[in-house]
Amino acid sequence: MSKIKLSVFLSVALLAASPVLAAEKIDPQQQVAMIDSVAAVVNDDVITRHELDERLRTVISQLRKQGTPLPDEGVLEKQVLERMITEMLQAQYAKESGVRVDDGQLDLAITRIAQQNNFPTLAEFLNKLEAEGINVKKFREEIRGEIVTTRLREREIESKLIISDIEVDNYLANKAKMGTANEEYHLAHILVVVPEQASADKISAARNRAKQALSQLADGANFAQVAAGSSDAKDALQGGDLGWRPGDRIPPLFLNELQTLKPGQNTAVLRSPSGFHILKLIEKRSGSAPVVITETHARHILIKTSEIVAPAEAKKRIMEIMQRIEGGAGFAEQAKRYSQDGSAQQGGDLDWLSPGQTVAGFEEAMNKLQIGEIGMVQTQFGWHLIQVLERRNTDVSVQQQRQQARISIGTFKSEELYQDWLRQLRDRAFVEYRIENELK
Repeated sequence: MSKIKLSVFLSVALLAASPVLAAEKIDPQQQVAMIDSVAAVVNDDVITRHELDERLRTVISQLRKQGTPLPDEGVLEKQVLERMITEMLQAQYAKESGVRVDDGQLDLAITRIAQQNNFPTLAEFLNKLEAEGINVKKFREEIRGEIVTTRLREREIESKLIISDIEVDNYLANKAKMGTANEEYHLAHILVVVPEQASADKISAARNRAKQALSQLADGANFAQVAAGSSDAKDALQGGDLGWRPGDRIPPLFLNELQTLKPGQNTAVLRSPSGFHILKLIEKRSGSAPVVITETHARHILIKTSEIVAPAEAKKRIMEIMQRIEGGAGFAEQAKRYSQDGSAQQGGDLDWLSPGQTVAGFEEAMNKLQIGEIGMVQTQFGWHLIQVLERRNTDVSVQQQRQQARISIGTFKSEELYQDWLRQLRDRAFVEYRIENELK
């Protein structure tokens, strides 16, 4: 499976994907006969012992490929089962609330995965999966489950996020005050979740779990191994690796602690609204330099193509206008008279254009022109005359900083709201463990 990288779409990694939609539906008359094969009952569905064992084998294979030492068998089993329960609860909620992915949408998604992994056709991609021993039917349902979960999160969390300009201003001011504007951190973490409205006993139990993980690290245990066995975070089975994060995407609580660490060191147990955390600083580096782009001040004349005006006719008209301009007619005057674009009344003036602001064909033709030069190009809108008036280099660092700040604030809010939503989903659910040595 390592030959095919599947994480290019929706953060899908096949080895960590979920079989939640394959969970079995049972009725009360079947429960007695099936009780020995049931690992957990989740509302009206079950996770079977077979499904749990199958997922365990997959996770163990993944950890070995990563070179991560395996946690204790019982600890890993608990981690995997808890993850499956959370996934099943989300799948149930999605079904109840009408979130669906039909076969056509699924085929498009898998086709994109195939293309991004350099497979010309979907059939060749699926044949490759089969050749590597992967059940294609199950793979399709795993991808369907990932898409459903993503859509659910977008609907329940992302669509409701509001980030004000004041929040952005305060965020950037705090960032400047802390002097972390150009720093990036490669991090790993361990998270022990505290349930919403948890009792003092549950909070204490979560704190003790985090302290026990910290104690294992202090005794020299591998961080990835401890994360796989102790962390409730989604990336636990990948060793808790968060990858590189710019300083402005790290909560101030954590960033303050990271300032005192050297690469390879980890923090003490930190408390946040979502639970208890331990962070490890893997590497630290300077961030990006100021961002400078080339902007172009241009104007144009457009003759649109339509059912009435064929491309050849539009091209003929543009060539006639160009000849008049070359003969001394004013560009702005011709634009006001003939252009079929909204800029006509401004003499075709498009003001300053940044990269990516116009369609690709127009931008490519414009970039080839010298200042004052006029050129022709055809786009999906019709035929254009373009004249470049000026060019300038602009530092857009400030705009990018504000956009990045907005993204970072959204990331914090989204993750916190998502964890809260998952805790509420779990609190409302009926979950009964059926495996030996009941998990608590």
